[in-house]
Amino acid sequence: MRTMEKGKGVLGSRKWAVEFTDNSSTPSTRDIPDPPGFARASPDQDDSSLTRQKKDAEANWKSQKAWEVAQAPFKNLMMMGFMMWMAGNTVHLFSIGITFSALWQPLSALQGVGKVFDPYKDNKVDLLAPKLLYIALNLGGMLLGVWKLNSLGLLPTHASDWVSSLPPAHEVEFSGGGAALY
Repeated sequence: MRTMEKGKGVLGSRKWAVEFTDNSSTPSTRDIPDPPGFARASPDQDDSSLTRQKKDAEANWKSQKAWEVAQAPFKNLMMMGFMMWMAGNTVHLFSIGITFSALWQPLSALQGVGKVFDPYKDNKVDLLAPKLLYIALNLGGMLLGVWKLNSLGLLPTHASDWVSSLPPAHEVEFSGGGAALY
């Protein structure tokens, strides 16, 4: 019996072997149906059509994901509206905090529109409509915050809010003189 050296097997004592040749074009394997979900590429189909199909599928996926990202502020809008309703119309720390959060989140989202849609940039994907929807929903969130500021009375919308900046009224009448009665 031979002894094994380090890194080498026993020569001549193979009981089995694996052949790595592709026999997929032989007639015997064509009789076996492909498993579900597996599509064998036909030999006459060239690689350019396969890559075109892959690029089209990727472009469709990117477009779908861009629309999902564009619609995401709607969920935030509904949640913020509910929180504002629960805070009430009295001026206190919680209602002011929620209101400024409702103003700050859309503002910071509007500043990063380009970064949000960067992963979906492609020459086959039109990102204009998703970006416009994203911007419109975030502007709606800011309008919700402004409405809450107004309902809290923190916006100067009445004439009495501007009285301090008005000049004093000019005197129209003047009265003077008279005698003291004892």
